[in-house]
Amino acid sequence: MQKVLSNGQTEEVRSGSRLIFGTLYPAYYSYKAVKSKDIKEYVKWMMYWIIFALFTTAETFTDIFLCWFPFYYELKIAFVAWLLSPYTKGSSLLYRKFVHPTLSSKEKEIDDCLVQAKDRSYDALVHFGKRGLNVAATAAVMAASKGQGALSERLRSFSMQDLTTIRGDGAPAPSGPPPPGSGRASGKHGQPKMSRSASESASSSGTA
Repeated sequence: MQKVLSNGQTEEVRSGSRLIFGTLYPAYYSYKAVKSKDIKEYVKWMMYWIIFALFTTAETFTDIFLCWFPFYYELKIAFVAWLLSPYTKGSSLLYRKFVHPTLSSKEKEIDDCLVQAKDRSYDALVHFGKRGLNVAATAAVMAASKGQGALSERLRSFSMQDLTTIRGDGAPAPSGPPPPGSGRASGKHGQPKMSRSASESASSSGTA
């Protein structure tokens, strides 16, 4: 009994085939070309990777608009096989007929655009970096000021509570000898009484 693959399994088979034949196989032979230092093989696989990069970029948009087309994914796998085949030499053909002439005629303009984009990206990176540092510094200063204000309010509340507690408890009675002023005052008040009693006793003795 033949087993029918679901849509998810079919998509996995397509992705696996694309990964093996479109990426891993050329990558291995590119490694062999670099290792052997064979200029012919090196140029061959460099042309393939350029065409494959353009194909990957194009399929990002074609997958959105042409995914409904019958046998669309099968045609993509067949196209990759056509690029790889040593008999058809599809990647070399597309590169020599279309890509190389186009890039050669537009090379100076492309280089200028890349330099401008590089400068703008660097300026934008510096600008946003400065803004980020300013925002971080402002946030740090605000956090520090808020923390200092909260700490001072906390300490002030503690000091007010301590003063309230001391006032509520009342002052304790003083201990020790009385101050010098109190003895002098009592002595001054006691002298008239003693002189009056002495005069009374003297008058009584004279009468007798």
